[in-house]
Amino acid sequence: MSPITRRTFLSHGLAGIGSAALSRLVAADSPLAVPHYQPKIKRVIHLCMAGGPSHLECFDYKPELEKLHGKAMPESFTKGQQLAQLQGKALKCMGPQWKFNKHGESQMEISEIFPHIAKHADDIAVIRSMHTEQINHDPAHTFMNTGSIIPGRPSMGSWVLYGLGSESQNLPGYVVLTSSGGGQGQPISSRQWSNGFLPGHLQGVEFQSAGSPVHYVENPPGMTDASQRDVINTINRMNSITSTRTQHPDIATRIEQYELAFRMQTAVPELMDTKGESQKTLDLYGCQPGDGTFASNCLLARRLAERGTRFIQLYHRGWDHHGAVKNGTEKTAKLVDQGTSALITDLKQRGMLDETLVIWGGEFGRTPMAQGSGDRAGRDHHIKAFSVFLAGGGIKGGTTYGETDELGYGVAKDPVSVHELHATMLHLLGLQHDALTYKAQGLDFKLTGVEPCGIIKDILA
Repeated sequence: MSPITRRTFLSHGLAGIGSAALSRLVAADSPLAVPHYQPKIKRVIHLCMAGGPSHLECFDYKPELEKLHGKAMPESFTKGQQLAQLQGKALKCMGPQWKFNKHGESQMEISEIFPHIAKHADDIAVIRSMHTEQINHDPAHTFMNTGSIIPGRPSMGSWVLYGLGSESQNLPGYVVLTSSGGGQGQPISSRQWSNGFLPGHLQGVEFQSAGSPVHYVENPPGMTDASQRDVINTINRMNSITSTRTQHPDIATRIEQYELAFRMQTAVPELMDTKGESQKTLDLYGCQPGDGTFASNCLLARRLAERGTRFIQLYHRGWDHHGAVKNGTEKTAKLVDQGTSALITDLKQRGMLDETLVIWGGEFGRTPMAQGSGDRAGRDHHIKAFSVFLAGGGIKGGTTYGETDELGYGVAKDPVSVHELHATMLHLLGLQHDALTYKAQGLDFKLTGVEPCGIIKDILA
């Protein structure tokens, strides 16, 4: 069905169509309507640790680095390599600042700053061999989110919606929440959840973490739902006339956004009404709903997942530890550890983990070399190696994949690119990554770029 035919259809009968027809509009803008093959999961929850957690204090223990603490970093590792703020400076090794312990039947090594996540050692797959292309925060986030270093490309959440659509009629299919604390919080640009050149209704929608998640979602005094419906119908009729004349795709997006906003007036208050949550559940997360914390956002993510939201992204800004990495990682970990663990536990108890992919990780790692000295020493940005973990449907729990060298500087075995991580995510959703394309500017674009790319088979159940 061509875009002109859809818009013509809307222009002749929009006022009486309602949400059902608009949902068909959304589905028609997706290339598949059904997956390429049987999916393992229905949705993705991306726990984005913004700032770049140190893999050397989290999931990648390096005893050799511990032995070389305070000594000169061997030049063979760093000569000719790209560094951020340490470029041209004397480089000294900095050993792991926290102990690592073995957990679960898998005996997975996890830092002691994550006592709650460690309980899920047999549920998660840790990838220790991630690498990326961008050494500064904003472009690194752009690459992690879009698979491209060029701003303006669609985010992975938008690609997922483009391929599968949303299961929710009353809430956005792609929702973003942010929290902060524990360290330097780099700003996150809203273009990180942009639809890029994909249809506008596929963009991520940022919810507020504290208080009401959506401003002005309730009718003002004196405005009834019926009156609001009349206003929207009138606006939509006007928009449909303009759409017929101009054939501009943004108008169809505007129509759908008005309809979704109207449905959200009922759905959002219900989403935030946590009276049905038991005290046991609230204690599990260790939060008060709507208090703006990462844990509260994790609870909201579970509620969004229950209501059909396809892609949920939780940013926690606080992992940029150029200084005081020992205390900083401990503080930031305390803010995300329990919430992350509670989300996995809660999804598992409700039978939802098998149909959800949880991704935990940042945009890059941190250097094995110290930045600064003494108790104030931190770690610089590092793109050669870092760690992420995955949990949920189709993931082989208790798996550790890939290795870094003895100092945690570079990947020594089974390197994993950002494109391969994206390809694996799409595979679990039932989408073939190289078949999920969109023509723009005369080219067929895809999330996973133009180079050959595979999935990470060894972490799949």
